[in-house]
Amino acid sequence: MFRTALRNVLAHKARLLMTVLAVMLGVAFVSGTLVFTNTISDAYQNSSAKGFEQVDVAVEPEYQDARGDQVGKRRELTRDLLDESAEVPGAASAIGVVRGFTAIADKDGELIGEGFQSQGGNYWGDDDPRYPLVDGRAPSGADEVLIDFETAKRTGYGVGDTVRLSVDGPVLNPRITGVFTTDDGNVAAGGSLALFDTETAQKLFGKPGTYDEIDVTATEGTSQTALKAALDKALPGDVVKTTTGAELADEQAETIAASMSGLKQGLLVFAGIALFVGTFIIANTFTMLVAQRTKELALMRAVGASRRQVTRSVLIEAFVVGAVAAVAGLVAGIGIGIGLRSLMGSLGATVPDGPLVISPGTVGTALAVGILVTMLAAWLPGRRAAKIPPVAAMSSVHAQATTKSLVLRNTLGALFSAAGVAVVLAATTMDGADGQAPMGIGAVLLIIGVFILTPLLSRPLIAAAAPVLRVFGVSGKLARQNSVRNPRRTAATASALMIGLTLITGMTVMAGSLQQAIDKMAASSIRADYVVFMANGNALSPDVTEKLDATEGVTATSPMRNAASRIGGETEYLTGVTGDTIGKLTDLPVADGTFKVGGGRIVVDEDTAEQHGWRAGSAFTVSYEDGERQKLTVAGVFEGNEMISGILLDNAALTPHLTDPADMQILVKTADGASGAAKDRLEKALGDNPAIKVQDKEDISKEIAQMFTLILNMLYGLLAMAVIVAVLGVINTLAMSVFERAQEIGMLRAIGLDRRGIKRMVRLESLVISLFGGVLGIGLGVFFGWAAGELLGTRMATYELVLPWARMALFLLLAATVGVLAALWPARRAARLNMLTAIKSE
Repeated sequence: MFRTALRNVLAHKARLLMTVLAVMLGVAFVSGTLVFTNTISDAYQNSSAKGFEQVDVAVEPEYQDARGDQVGKRRELTRDLLDESAEVPGAASAIGVVRGFTAIADKDGELIGEGFQSQGGNYWGDDDPRYPLVDGRAPSGADEVLIDFETAKRTGYGVGDTVRLSVDGPVLNPRITGVFTTDDGNVAAGGSLALFDTETAQKLFGKPGTYDEIDVTATEGTSQTALKAALDKALPGDVVKTTTGAELADEQAETIAASMSGLKQGLLVFAGIALFVGTFIIANTFTMLVAQRTKELALMRAVGASRRQVTRSVLIEAFVVGAVAAVAGLVAGIGIGIGLRSLMGSLGATVPDGPLVISPGTVGTALAVGILVTMLAAWLPGRRAAKIPPVAAMSSVHAQATTKSLVLRNTLGALFSAAGVAVVLAATTMDGADGQAPMGIGAVLLIIGVFILTPLLSRPLIAAAAPVLRVFGVSGKLARQNSVRNPRRTAATASALMIGLTLITGMTVMAGSLQQAIDKMAASSIRADYVVFMANGNALSPDVTEKLDATEGVTATSPMRNAASRIGGETEYLTGVTGDTIGKLTDLPVADGTFKVGGGRIVVDEDTAEQHGWRAGSAFTVSYEDGERQKLTVAGVFEGNEMISGILLDNAALTPHLTDPADMQILVKTADGASGAAKDRLEKALGDNPAIKVQDKEDISKEIAQMFTLILNMLYGLLAMAVIVAVLGVINTLAMSVFERAQEIGMLRAIGLDRRGIKRMVRLESLVISLFGGVLGIGLGVFFGWAAGELLGTRMATYELVLPWARMALFLLLAATVGVLAALWPARRAARLNMLTAIKSE
């Protein structure tokens, strides 16, 4: 039986080619993902580990938990703690570390790197061992700075040049006194690092006289654990915590692995989709092979082969096919991993140097996935093969699907579909995160149900195309009849395309609806002409508001100033606004009371009011971060949204209690409204700072549209693999169908249907099957997009369904194109069959 299985694989290698390609593409996606993410993760881990070589023990501030009326906050690392650390037995030196955001503009005024990768820090003394100088000297004073070697190389800056920087808003123009090298992972990834002298860094980052961390190095012969123990004994445990350099490196490695895990899981999901689609091709291929080998299999039964042996022979064939596909997929996946890394470089994303990582786990996963998926998909056709009775050896007829089996299939499909629809509809009535899991379960049940029902649905839906097919005469009539001749085969072929289009359509519907909802939210809730904020989401300095207030044409501003507080023993975040102007800058519907902020009067959104049981006129006591308490009164309750919500109070009441006021954004209104000239004046007033964005409502809308377009394009690209696999499925089904119907095609040729008519028949058959899958996929996608939108609508009042008719028409055209392209080779092959040879074939 083993030799027979191998002989069958070699005998039908052309027919198994598409199956091998389908499995290979899925395995390549999986192994490429693993190679790419493992390589990037390893490179970052090695790079970050080098950064801890100068640290034996790190002393960090403990976090003081909120209690009673006291707001939680970090303890401070003072100069005294630094000196104590340096004097601990076994300590060779101690360095105070200061960190913060620092944006560097290139010579064209553009921000270098992404916002989160633009970092700043302090250079300790005249010779900091963490940052070896390759040129120049240490900085001294507020008008001097060091930049990293990679940034200097990318931008062309050198010692003596003046560079434009921004820490929290105002533009700085220090002179570069030196260039240093670093193993910092952010720099290796294309970011930047600027270093000031310690006193300047503490002032700029709002940490005068304190440090973010104290790095202690051990004397020769003192281990990291021994130094840590000495520091734990000498320093107050309620103020600081200590961590060895090795532990820091391990923690950083875990953080990098966790950050890469999300990317890896996301890519593997799409790889899984491609493999799932591939199972339809595998099952279809082996089903057709079994059907074509009815006499052969029956003869094997007649000469003594058991059912188990017949099933095993089919599974052995599947094993060989899966193994070949898995090995080819692994090789292709390694190429994909290399290509993705190169692509990141060409897109401007710098990755630390490191070797290509092909782990044993990657190899094992690729082989296991390829072989198991193929064998599982071939198991059902194998069971069917075993049921072929020996008497079928005397004729080419064997058991067809019985009425009972069709009724059972349709009943099962109806139950799955009904359950799926019911669960999805129930999920739409739930609140946010609570409905996500049920909706996912319902979606899976519905897709399974529709797949089971697809043979039943194929007849009426394909029949609906009959009027159009009649235009093509005999070829069109034959194409329609061939499409429904074997509904199960048609269903499996169309379902592969259906799944890809379901996901693509659903995501497109959601993205379009979300974009419109956010546009409406911005337009309806904000009267301000401009919103000013840091490009990386960090806080702005209060100086920015002062500069905007002094700008010509500005009539009103209000910073949105965030601060923690304690209310009723719980931590609540307050948003400080300018009480006199906030009403002119926002348009928030008031559900109760009036929208008046000032003194002890505040306004609060409906969710927060409901949580605390407040209404207009309610009073409560707030404890600020400095420990001071104040009685506040609710003047009004407004309808909040994702842009403005929570507790709004006057900055005049809030700011005196803040050590370091932080504005997340600033609303600005101008005399002449939004215009190019007004925007230019605002940007000029802020020193044309690349780290600060000045956006009107149109800019916000465009940025949102660009973000959604980018995300959709990425998802389309990832789902393209599933569509390609579906195309292979259509090609495979048609090619094997042509072989199966060779005698019939020969007879058609003999009675007068020319080669062009044969080609047209196969192409129309392919087109009908593809459009059938496209209609099902788009219909399911719209339903899932609506359902997910209903779930989002519980948290976003402006959300409403938007059907992207143009894109849906494009998706249907894509399905038609798939059908036409997939039929090219099978149609050509059918037309070139020798008439007499085809008639004599069995």
